[in-house]
Amino acid sequence: MTVEFITLGCKVNQYETQAMKEAFSLYGVSPVSSGADIIVINSCSVTAESDRKTRQALNRAKRNNPGAITVLTGCMVQAFPDASKNLGADLVIGNKDVSAVVEKTIKTANSKTRDFSYSPHETGDKYNTPNITAFEDRTRAFMKIEDGCDRFCSYCIIPYARGRVRSKSIENIKTEAESLAENGFSEVVLVGINLSAYGKGESFNLCDAVDAVCSVGGIKRVRLGSLEPDHITDEMLARFKAQEKFCPQFHLSLQSGSDKTLKQMNRHYDTAFYADLVERIRKIFKDAAITTDIMVGFSGETEQDFEDSVDFVKKIGFARAHVFPYSVRPGTVAENYGDKIPNSEKTRRAHIMQQTAALCEKEFLKTLVGKTVSVLFERNNEGYTENYSKVKLIGEQVPEGTIQSVKITEAFDTHVSGTLSNI
Repeated sequence: MTVEFITLGCKVNQYETQAMKEAFSLYGVSPVSSGADIIVINSCSVTAESDRKTRQALNRAKRNNPGAITVLTGCMVQAFPDASKNLGADLVIGNKDVSAVVEKTIKTANSKTRDFSYSPHETGDKYNTPNITAFEDRTRAFMKIEDGCDRFCSYCIIPYARGRVRSKSIENIKTEAESLAENGFSEVVLVGINLSAYGKGESFNLCDAVDAVCSVGGIKRVRLGSLEPDHITDEMLARFKAQEKFCPQFHLSLQSGSDKTLKQMNRHYDTAFYADLVERIRKIFKDAAITTDIMVGFSGETEQDFEDSVDFVKKIGFARAHVFPYSVRPGTVAENYGDKIPNSEKTRRAHIMQQTAALCEKEFLKTLVGKTVSVLFERNNEGYTENYSKVKLIGEQVPEGTIQSVKITEAFDTHVSGTLSNI
């Protein structure tokens, strides 16, 4: 049998798809890009748009390959099991246990029957995602080390889709890093649903996870996924700085640059705290890149709130920002606030915020001109610096997956260019 994956959403979902690929291989099921016997849709449910894309992906899969067994799993199933059950997949199964998804899929494919399997997350659940040994078609590997979230931001469904915080052991982290290094990966990106909560309730923390991966000889770079600002302490920054392999890119989720809006969102910091953290990071890490997510059009966001948010983005000078409009999620506290801002206004605000973020990115990239940086190359002579700035190499071709020194000569809107350096 063969299996095709359609993965929506975050890096954690991408990791879990890789874990499923490796688990399927134990049953002799090979991954293909089309014409598969089994199609697995690993869903995202962070926004209403994510749900729409999931439904669209499932319908397209059934239309293009009507003979395939279709499997719907991931966050949408876990957050909205009843709605997911009626979308027409042969197997609808939650994301609580990756191994169970594979086992149930094999059973469904062999029996030619339909099934619905859902178990709610419970307090006390243990981390149970299997390790991976590779990450197909990538020069860097994501490593999921944490699952779940306890924050309950007023707009967010993810605590319901992912359950409470639980963490991979340090031993498993090191074992997985060794396997990835043996398979040629030189950079590992640590990811989680609430990564900065890694180790909550345990005797270890995120710094210990970074140290464990850095201790593996074949790994040359360690990078972090999205972080909650209020979890980052000076002690953590000092320990990160002590690791030569640590990459100085901090994706600090902002959501809004308005204190009023942050409070309504039930975020656990204000703009003064955020700005102070950024200042401390920049003092410790030379050329640190601060990246973020920004929401516009949250319920009750006035024009002044929006302008405050734009001004704060300018003040911070983000290296990159993902901008998106708010959409109501059923089952969240913010559902009761109502969706008071017209879509046309959300679109206008998103456009302005995207323009602001783009100007900040361009200014940040200009600061790299004249510097010699380390670049991990991917395809077509393009790669990324330690602070995750995109570089296009001028001149000779370099092998994919290699790390080279590059002298930056010019900055553009979304990338820089340069030539190989002998330094």
